[in-house]
Amino acid sequence: MDRIRITGGNALHGIIPISGAKNAALPLMIASLLTSDTLTLENVPHLADVEGLMRILGNHGVDIAVNGRRERQEEGYSRTIHFTCRTIVDTTAPYELVSKMRASFWVIGPLLAREGRARVSLPGGCAIGTRPVDLFLEGLAALGAEIEIDGGYVNATAPKGGLVGNRYRFPKVSVGATHVMMMAATLARGTTVIENAAREPEIVDLANCLNAMGARISGAGSKTITVEGVTALSGARHRVLPDRIETGTYAMAVAMTGGDVVLEGTNAALLDNALDILRQTGAEITATETGLRIVRNGHGIHPVDVVTEPFPGFPTDLQAQFMALMTRASGVSHITETIFENRFMHVQELARLGARISLSGQMARVEGVSRLKGAPVMATDLRASVSLVIAGLAAEGETVVNRVYHLDRGFERLEEKLTRCGAIVERVSE
Repeated sequence: MDRIRITGGNALHGIIPISGAKNAALPLMIASLLTSDTLTLENVPHLADVEGLMRILGNHGVDIAVNGRRERQEEGYSRTIHFTCRTIVDTTAPYELVSKMRASFWVIGPLLAREGRARVSLPGGCAIGTRPVDLFLEGLAALGAEIEIDGGYVNATAPKGGLVGNRYRFPKVSVGATHVMMMAATLARGTTVIENAAREPEIVDLANCLNAMGARISGAGSKTITVEGVTALSGARHRVLPDRIETGTYAMAVAMTGGDVVLEGTNAALLDNALDILRQTGAEITATETGLRIVRNGHGIHPVDVVTEPFPGFPTDLQAQFMALMTRASGVSHITETIFENRFMHVQELARLGARISLSGQMARVEGVSRLKGAPVMATDLRASVSLVIAGLAAEGETVVNRVYHLDRGFERLEEKLTRCGAIVERVSE
């Protein structure tokens, strides 16, 4: 099993290219099930989750062709992938595939919309808290689907003639459920109105892609999304938006270590709230022609309190990284997690590096320390793992992060990107 070894103490200087967003690429890939034509996606990141989903889509009959090309070094890898599903050969998504990645459960929407039936295993994923599929199933039921759970599988059947548009209000904001209901509604008869919808940029990206395929979706990015059903969707070409979580992660790494880095190919509008908070810690952030410039010239890190919220609030996917930053702040900060009830598993690992963090329910009190010291640590989930990397970059001596397969799920070529900016980071295979 691979590990990452970090020798801390170096400021970061240079350019980091931001990859396509994993959280956008996955639902876009799943949308290929909605059409018999080819969906071409540009700027697809090379990640374990993307590769896993390609295997799942192949099981349903999607033919996948990958074009990879090496651009100049500053741009890194660029992948264009063509997805063609002439015929859906299997409407079952088996446990052995779905259990490895929660987002694969989302195939239930397109399968149901196009074929009128789906049998999908209940999902797996990171152990960061309970994420029930109730919202998904209630939304699909509002479109007329009959839902039965049996033997660990969800069996969904559309009424004769297909799904029917309806008005539905989510009792709680859910990005995944909004993705699924929006995809399912594109082929439903009549108009669907989704209220209390998620507003994340990835929702807007999916809507833009579906509209390019012939869907009629309006309101994406607001709390109310309207979908006018069509009889069929066509192929399209779409570029995956930049990864705002990767953007925020590297911005916090620069704020943690000091330095001057341009995050190339990203967009500040994707994470305004997080960047505003990062500025309050003392980092200088400015827009450039190609992305964002992050600078911290050795001044102290100011403590700032944050509360995670659905977009446009502070992202839960940046909570662990921000906590790592606050371990070196000159004072006390408070971090409240409102999205997932078990997303503080990185606290004990940060403590191994010398952090002073105490928990009270869903709030962490972080007392900044003058120094962190390297130690062996264990990654517990995707975002927690990269928070340990950030802390290790600023720690004295050597930090070894174990179980880095979590990192490979969501961060493309992390060691290479950091090393090119002066960090001492290497992957070690046992």
